Amino acid sequence: MSHLEPILTPAIEAAGYRLVRLRLMGGKTKTLQIMAERPDGTMNVEDCAILSRALLDFLEREDPMEGDYELEVSSPGIDRPLTRLMDFARYAGHEAKLELAAPVEGRRRFRGLLLGLDGSDVAIETQGTRLRFPFKAVAEAKLVLTDKLIQEDLKARKYAQRGVGEAHSDSVWASDQEAMEN
Repeated sequence: MSHLEPILTPAIEAAGYRLVRLRLMGGKTKTLQIMAERPDGTMNVEDCAILSRALLDFLEREDPMEGDYELEVSSPGIDRPLTRLMDFARYAGHEAKLELAAPVEGRRRFRGLLLGLDGSDVAIETQGTRLRFPFKAVAEAKLVLTDKLIQEDLKARKYAQRGVGEAHSDSVWASDQEAMEN
């Protein structure tokens, strides 16, 4: 990642979020990209605004970067990058793209079914062959947008929404049912 990760991670966690990816890009004016999520894996526009304000306050106070820069806070999205070891276990069973830091048998890019972890190695099945790569050998990885991934994301969002207002929505539903019966 970056030398900024150990500086910004505690501020992100203090705001109630988890860092997914940090990138510093640009030339004259740099862009600091922060991709984050709530502990339950969700992240909406309001969360991005909350985290952005918290990070702007932190960056002004601590001033860890030289020069001008813009802060960009976003969610990982459905076809999210896989950046932590636990991501490879969590998203086992989904299609993924991997790019290695150095070629293996002349290839750096692989696409296939993510099998999860084998110890601390990332396991993937591509073209009927099971492959393992050390986690540290993976330069970039991300999920591929598939119908299965979309369906799982929709279920997770519904579950997260029900968890927040479950008691309220159940009582509203019950009173709606009673009104319809009378």
